[in-house]
Amino acid sequence: MNVQNPQDKKPRLVYGRRKGKPLSVGRALVMDELYPKLAIPKEILRQDKTTTPKDIFGVEPKTFHFEIGFGGGEHLKWRMEQNPDDHFIGAEIFYNGVASLLKSVNDIPHDNLRVWMDDALIVLNSLPDACIDYMYILNPDPWPKARHHHRRMVTKDNLDVFARVLKRGATLLETTDVATLSEWMVEHTDNHPAFEFTNRDDIYTPPEGWEPTRYENKGKVAGRRQSYLIFRRI
Repeated sequence: MNVQNPQDKKPRLVYGRRKGKPLSVGRALVMDELYPKLAIPKEILRQDKTTTPKDIFGVEPKTFHFEIGFGGGEHLKWRMEQNPDDHFIGAEIFYNGVASLLKSVNDIPHDNLRVWMDDALIVLNSLPDACIDYMYILNPDPWPKARHHHRRMVTKDNLDVFARVLKRGATLLETTDVATLSEWMVEHTDNHPAFEFTNRDDIYTPPEGWEPTRYENKGKVAGRRQSYLIFRRI
């Protein structure tokens, strides 16, 4: 899919599967009823760094979390349950994943959640500087072939965007169970001047109180070792 960013000379390509198997009745219902209420309106995303969190939520968030590629939404829901006074944006291009998240949060307070079913960078390029407290990139697509490495989420250009929107002292959490991708993410993020690697000597221990996702648990059953890479915006 082509996504046009005003700053780009040509459309940015967004990779990944958009839709999977047909939705269950319950998931189809929340997409019909809840998604229109929680989806960020495209018209407010000007991609000129002037769309404030208050424009998106209607109130100024005390603490603002942003998850890129939330999969089935388990981590995002867990964060919402742990921090009911905070505000959350989840970006996920996979239709079925968005439906899964909305189905799971339908029975808990969710006015503090907004979802974006497209390229996360459209939202990030719309936000002002230094507005996000926590950013999560959990088990992104590893794109293992060398010719596809430019598709990876953690790149120098994307890290520049993350650094701009994260507050000083904010947390960037990256996880993966692919060793080569872990090395890639460490190399790129640790070498970026805006980030400090806070758990360099203990990347295999999850953060305190961590709730693993189904994807993470499947990886452990298959014998894959999960890395938890925690960086601080400096």
